[in-house]
Amino acid sequence: MLFDLDGTLVDTIGLIVASHRHAVTTVLGRDLPDDVLRSGIGRPLIEQMRVFDPDHADELLATYRTWNHANTERLLAKYPGVDELLVALDAAGVQIGVVTSKARDAVDLAFRILPPPVRYRALVTHEDTTSHKPGPEPLLHALQLLGSGPADAVYVGDARYDVEAARAAGIASVAVAWGAGDRDSLEAAAPDAIADTPQDLAALLGVEM
Repeated sequence: MLFDLDGTLVDTIGLIVASHRHAVTTVLGRDLPDDVLRSGIGRPLIEQMRVFDPDHADELLATYRTWNHANTERLLAKYPGVDELLVALDAAGVQIGVVTSKARDAVDLAFRILPPPVRYRALVTHEDTTSHKPGPEPLLHALQLLGSGPADAVYVGDARYDVEAARAAGIASVAVAWGAGDRDSLEAAAPDAIADTPQDLAALLGVEM
């Protein structure tokens, strides 16, 4: 089982949107609607910043990261039921990995604040591959670390980029509706299944919480 991190395992959406808004207003002197600020969640930050303003992407990224790290402890939250799902999967003998576009230091910070309830057997961050979601390389790298193959894996994420990455890697996908992506956009991405709650996801995966 491979999981996305932001918006899937931990509730960082409010933190991310607030960090984007701070960066955009500080660097560009203007605001953007929430749907624009949320639209790139799941892709590397620098790519999101290039969408906001390609000429100021590096400055936007630096401003984002400074504010984000300073406010992570205040705004990071759990999704009810996710920890219980992970514990149930681990107890069933499932190898669990995390594949995220987040930078390693930001992941380490999040895990210090909200320690995972189980040991992740693979952790792939932005620095670990040269190409990123929606391409397949991060997922395939995680499977290599786990000694597994696409036919034996499922990738769970909250954005269309997660579904697209799973499809490119030949991995089954489950989209979750509690994160950044709205249900219409998730359905349009055509995942193998959509789960509205962690309990729904557990039922899809055949484990008891």
